[in-house]
Formats: sequence, structure tokens, C-alpha cells
Amino acid sequence: MADSTPTGTGPGTLIVVVYAVLALAATGRSVLQISEYFDRAPLAYLLSAAAAVIYLLATLALAKNWRALATTACSIELAGVLAVGVASYLAPDAFPDKTVWSHFGSGYGYVPLVLPVIGLWWLRRTAKTR
Repeated sequence: MADSTPTGTGPGTLIVVVYAVLALAATGRSVLQISEYFDRAPLAYLLSAAAAVIYLLATLALAKNWRALATTACSIELAGVLAVGVASYLAPDAFPDKTVWSHFGSGYGYVPLVLPVIGLWWLRRTAKTR
């Protein structure tokens, strides 16, 4: 059986960089929203902070080739962006401001919707082969 390709090398480097940028952006926005506007939409802003933590974990896990953690983080991220994306359309008053996952990540160019799919694909692509 061949060894798996490290997830943070080759094209994986770009994936790690995009995750890192998204982690910084989500962290910055969530800190601002929680500190300044928390009373407007506490659940939305806490979910945004949770997303930031998940992006940080995914960044680290992909960079360090921690496949189980990376798979878990990408899977939670995908489920989160889908659930919050739907909720932000069904209950728009609960999401008065854009967050990283609201409207399927439209405020971030839909990168939050596409990135976990790419991350999961990369994990599968670089897995051990027969």
C-alpha cells in the first residue's frame, strides 16, 4: 500500500492558505459583531464565531496532515453552511447582518459553500492508494 500524500503539500498548500484567510476573516467579523452588535442577533454571531473556530481547526489539520480532524472539520463546516444558509433565508430576521455562513456564504463569494467540498475532495484524493 502506498503512503498517502500529505494534505498540506502541492495544491493542498493553496487550500490551507484559503482556509487560513477565511479563518482570519470570519474571526475578525465575528469578534466585531459580538462585541458591537450582539443584542441584534446573538445566535447568528455565535454561529459565526463557531465557524471561525472550525476554519482554524481545518487550517491546522490540513497543514499538519491530521486527516481525521480535517475530515471532521470540513464535514461540520459543510453541514453548518448548508444549515445556516437555509435558516438565513427561512428566518431572515435572525440574520440581520451577513455572517460567514448566512446565505450560503454570499458575503464571502460563496467560498464557505465550496471550500469544504474541495477540502473533502482533497482529503479523499490524497488518501492512501492500493
